[in-house]
Amino acid sequence: MPVVRGKVIEPLFTAEQIAERNLAIAAEIATRPANDLLVIAILKGSFIFAADLLRALHDVGLAPEVEFITLSSYGVGTVSQGVRVVKDIDSDVKDRDVLLIDDILESGRTLRFAKEMLYERGARSVSIAVLLDKRVKRKEDLEADYVGFECPDYFVVGYGMDVAYAFRELPFVGVVKGDA
Repeated sequence: MPVVRGKVIEPLFTAEQIAERNLAIAAEIATRPANDLLVIAILKGSFIFAADLLRALHDVGLAPEVEFITLSSYGVGTVSQGVRVVKDIDSDVKDRDVLLIDDILESGRTLRFAKEMLYERGARSVSIAVLLDKRVKRKEDLEADYVGFECPDYFVVGYGMDVAYAFRELPFVGVVKGDA
């Protein structure tokens, strides 16, 4: 198992598995009609997944406009205290098809907030792509349209996801197992 910053990290999904799944998700997205597609990546955790998925979308012939939004759903620690917009998008979503990209769907609060906000702004459709779906933590009645992997009930790091701002750079998704 890899050791990073003195911590043993057990890979849950490898870089190869993730790359293969990204291509499959892009191919599925390309089969659905979209008018003036706008991709909105939710920062910070989705940035690596979003970049790789966007390259895969290019490979299947799509060239969407790309935006970024920063939403905060965790106040202190790991307990959600509501959702707020930290940095908004600049694009108008009226009459557009929007694809929201996030790293993980857990409680559903952040993605529900974002989806409802985009519909309120006039989006024609809003679909959701997530790398990980952790159903055991769901609090909202919300499902992603495109899912990379079902995630067991572990706190995961890597591929954009962090713990205390560490481990985002890992090319895989893993579980911190303890000190090396």
